[in-house]
Amino acid sequence: MASASLLKTSPVLDKSEWVKGHTLRQPSTSVVRCHPVAPSGLTVRASSYADELVKTAKAIASPGRGILAMDESNATCGKRLASIGLENTEANRQAYRTLLVSAPGLGQYISGAILFEETLYQTTIDGKKMVDVLVEQNIVPGIKVDKGLVPLAGSNNESWCQGLDGLAPRSAAYYQQGARFAKWRTVVSIPNGPTELAVKEAAWGLARYAAISQDNGLVPIVEPEILLDGDHGIDRTFEVAKKVWAEVFFYLAQNNVMFQGILLKPSMVTPGAECKDRATPQQVADYTPQLSQRIPQLSLESCFLSGGQSEVEATLNLNAMNQAPNPWHVSFSYARALQNTCLKKWGGRPENVKDAQEALLIRAKANSLAQLGKYTGEGESEEAKQGMFVKGYVY
Repeated sequence: MASASLLKTSPVLDKSEWVKGHTLRQPSTSVVRCHPVAPSGLTVRASSYADELVKTAKAIASPGRGILAMDESNATCGKRLASIGLENTEANRQAYRTLLVSAPGLGQYISGAILFEETLYQTTIDGKKMVDVLVEQNIVPGIKVDKGLVPLAGSNNESWCQGLDGLAPRSAAYYQQGARFAKWRTVVSIPNGPTELAVKEAAWGLARYAAISQDNGLVPIVEPEILLDGDHGIDRTFEVAKKVWAEVFFYLAQNNVMFQGILLKPSMVTPGAECKDRATPQQVADYTPQLSQRIPQLSLESCFLSGGQSEVEATLNLNAMNQAPNPWHVSFSYARALQNTCLKKWGGRPENVKDAQEALLIRAKANSLAQLGKYTGEGESEEAKQGMFVKGYVY
């Protein structure tokens, strides 16, 4: 396959930058053009869900709101429960997820919630469907569709994300159950290269997943996570991120993915977790938006992941990125950076549910303010400032 070069900042997509001599398949169905382009410019297919996909993406990217990522696998959820002394049972997972989705007023700050498959089909402890509770809060239900990371043969101890087999019928079933967007997490490791093989595999897998999701009515979150592992500086992260995103959009185009019907979930451009030179929020805000200048000039919606940053650090960095005009809608899709304090407050005790939900709402509101560029960081607890990086972290 052709390799994607780093994309230029021109407002017109030059097909040669993407295809390197390959001819894109011209669909017989209607097409949607990506921004004003030259007659020979790139076209992408719109599925029968095209209008709904765009509407869903816009709803999730509404001002002052972001995504609650609560899609931890049962094994990872078990680790979270173990940290507060609870056994990993379905009843305990149900109790915790009920706490999250039923927090009063959560929909004021949260527009979408990514669920694990068990949760999508689960009821609350009161017998209501989790999906229905979210919809009542004006929160769009989403679903994690990948099957996890496995070793990538021929690479430098890197990974690839499995789950494409059977994805189409699973996605159709998820849509019927009420899901309207999807998540597929693949990762790139800087200490291990990253090798060209690993980058291509990550980009191709994301593109196939995105096309299949759109064909079945789900807005795909495109998430090539640059892991925090390593002692590299912020410039190295930026160079890798440029390469990864160029490959991702190259293969999205080859797979006829409709760009207006996707959500981006990039990593923030930060130094490695073990780097001695830490970046300020302003440095993160200076580097990260530059990625948008190297991929298509579209009105895309981006929801950044926290990647092991502390709750406060993730919020400060998001706020800094929203302090200046941005070509994208820049919001959040956080898991631990929304849940960490909440989980500890709960401790598995029914009498602590209200306090735990209040902790969740505090974090959600802080990130809502950060999405609007209005977060100040005042009154934050020391616990919320503690880093959550875990080397080799997996879901």
